[in-house]
Amino acid sequence: MDGLLLIIAALWMGIAAALLVVAGRRMDRARKTIDAARSLAGMMGAAPVRPAMIDADGKLDADPELLRQLAVSGRPSTLAELGAGAGISRDTVKALESRIAEARLSGERFSLQVEAEQSGKIFDISVMPAPRPAADGTMLSWWADTSQQEEERGRLGKRLDQTESALDSLTQLIESAPFPMWYRGPDLALGLVNAAFVAAVEGDTAADVIARGAELIDGTGDESARAGAMTALENGKPYSRTQPATIGGERRMLRIVDVPLATGAVAGFAIDVQDIEDARYELAQYIQSQRDLSDRMTAGAAQFDSDKRLSFYNQPFAVMAGLDVEELDAKPEFDRLLEQMRDKGRTPETRDFPAWKAERRAWFTATDELIEEDWILANGDHQRVVGQPLPDGGLRLIIEDRTEQVRLASARDTLLRVRAATFDNLFEVISVFASDGRLYLWNKLFTDLWELEDSWLSEHPRIDELVPLMAKKLKDPEDATRIRELVSSTTSGRKENAGRLQFADGRSFAYSSVPLPDGNALVTLVDVTDSTRIQAALRERAEALEEADRVKTDFVANMSYELRTPLTSIGGFAEMLQQGYAGTLEDKAKGYVDAIMESVERLSRLIDNVLDLTRTEGGELKIDRKRVDMAGLCRNAVAAMTVDAAAKDQSIEEEIADSTGDVTGDAKRLREAIDHLLRNAIAYAGPGGRIELYAHGDEDAVTVSVADDGPGIPVEEQEEVFNRFHKVHDAASRSETALGLGLPLTRQFVEAHGGNVSLDSTPGRGTTVTLRIPRGAQ
Repeated sequence: MDGLLLIIAALWMGIAAALLVVAGRRMDRARKTIDAARSLAGMMGAAPVRPAMIDADGKLDADPELLRQLAVSGRPSTLAELGAGAGISRDTVKALESRIAEARLSGERFSLQVEAEQSGKIFDISVMPAPRPAADGTMLSWWADTSQQEEERGRLGKRLDQTESALDSLTQLIESAPFPMWYRGPDLALGLVNAAFVAAVEGDTAADVIARGAELIDGTGDESARAGAMTALENGKPYSRTQPATIGGERRMLRIVDVPLATGAVAGFAIDVQDIEDARYELAQYIQSQRDLSDRMTAGAAQFDSDKRLSFYNQPFAVMAGLDVEELDAKPEFDRLLEQMRDKGRTPETRDFPAWKAERRAWFTATDELIEEDWILANGDHQRVVGQPLPDGGLRLIIEDRTEQVRLASARDTLLRVRAATFDNLFEVISVFASDGRLYLWNKLFTDLWELEDSWLSEHPRIDELVPLMAKKLKDPEDATRIRELVSSTTSGRKENAGRLQFADGRSFAYSSVPLPDGNALVTLVDVTDSTRIQAALRERAEALEEADRVKTDFVANMSYELRTPLTSIGGFAEMLQQGYAGTLEDKAKGYVDAIMESVERLSRLIDNVLDLTRTEGGELKIDRKRVDMAGLCRNAVAAMTVDAAAKDQSIEEEIADSTGDVTGDAKRLREAIDHLLRNAIAYAGPGGRIELYAHGDEDAVTVSVADDGPGIPVEEQEEVFNRFHKVHDAASRSETALGLGLPLTRQFVEAHGGNVSLDSTPGRGTTVTLRIPRGAQ
């Protein structure tokens, strides 16, 4: 019994072991199946397509991810519900259902593209019979999201259309280009030419030209058309050259450009530059003719580039600059050229040549259109120098030798003054009549004798108009007709006449008429009532005038030469001591030298002021008429006087309005006028005083006022301050302002410009001097 139980137990044990083995194998297979299912599910999850099953009854089983992509909420059970939820049109759903029904019968696959309006996506649907174990009639559909592909396809299509349109336009542009264009393949053979190329090589068609290999230029070797294309390919950049070609039987110069392409091909074009070459040749000829013409000019001309180097000059410039052609051909810099001219004595003498040179260097950036100045050289030559700043930063310099003109003008002015002075100081009544009977010249005695107005005589009346007025002064009015006959016979008959006229006041005048070489007639009247007395008086007066003129001339000459010459020597030697030419000076000695220099400057200024006064009195003061920036002139004057004011613990303030603007006048004289006002204000304001300069303008004039808070000027002396050498008695200043030169000079300079000077002073409150200067030339 026990043995049987053992056998049965062993048998069950074997059966259990066998079942365990079978179960393990089945578990292993199940595990593999699950892994495969999971792998397949993972692949399905990562796949770009999503499945949906439609059974024979039309029921839908869609992948949840597909529903998410379609933006459908819930679980649609049919295609119609799916379409409604996804926004697929009803017609598209019906077409899909119809195709599915046909596919169930035929068992064939089909594809369809639909658009889900809800999500805005486009899907490609592939439908096929579902594999087993699906029931019969079940269809498997795969939905692929192709929205990005469709968008990219649309973008590519649009670009393709644009490219085709651009290519058509470019082709049309190339074909319509007025100059030859071509395309060479990698073998450098012509592959495309335009109509201009065909016309240039006298071909029938583009195909004919390409077939014949007709080239635009006939050069060989390095000058051939293919050689240029090869050079462009080798260099990897466009290759340009100028070569001649025969176009339409005419030799023309072409600018040929070959452009390498990334494909190994070469494109090219040619531009006719014959007109440019002709213009360049004509320009070169014109420039040469202008150079030849400039060499024949009497004025010297030179031009400097933006680097301030000489770029052009003519032969007269070389002569006036005193330089050799080799020196000028080296294109010296502007400063170096001035230094070379100075070595040759062709620049004005100046104590501070570097500063003088810097002022001329500033011409390059000057705002004036023209800068003019006169150079008086050491040998007496007088040159007119004109500088013209150029837009490119350069400078044009013109030098004109006016030595003879100045001498002739001076002689002419002297003769005119002598003639006017002579006429007015003669004891005869002088009148000159032109050949047409008009009064041409007369002296003051003529005006006084006949009691006529100068303003009316300046209209040059005819003798017929003068006769009725003269008749009123004569004892016998009929004698006036003798004067008319006298003028007529002298101008027309060229005869001398003489006689006497009796005036109504008892005076008797001897007259005579003399024909002049220019066709005019000189008529003189002499009062012979008391000829001896009158002749003696006139002789004494003439001698006194001559003596006064001689004294004045000697005074001016002595002031100019006798005072300036030693003053220049003193200043020069003092400057040498100051600069250490005699060795290092002690501080005390340096102070003495500085005092000498200050005194030299002061004395030089005094001499200039005295000379200016004598010149203005004699009518010899010349006013140069140029554009003057009054605002800048006032600022510079204030800046120059700041040190002098600071030495007396004074302050100078300026208030210059934007309306100040420009005037036409002599910048040097106007600056001196303002300097005189500022010096006077500094001298009389006292320590710690305050000086103010105001400037503004209107359409007609510029007004400049200088005010100080000094002691003022007594009322009784205010009318005298503009007289020469007048000074305020209670002024403590020992400067040149105390000599009373500043205000007289200021008034003369301003009045020479057509302006006026006014003074407003209150004792104890200060003084204000105002200048009014017209804007236009007077």
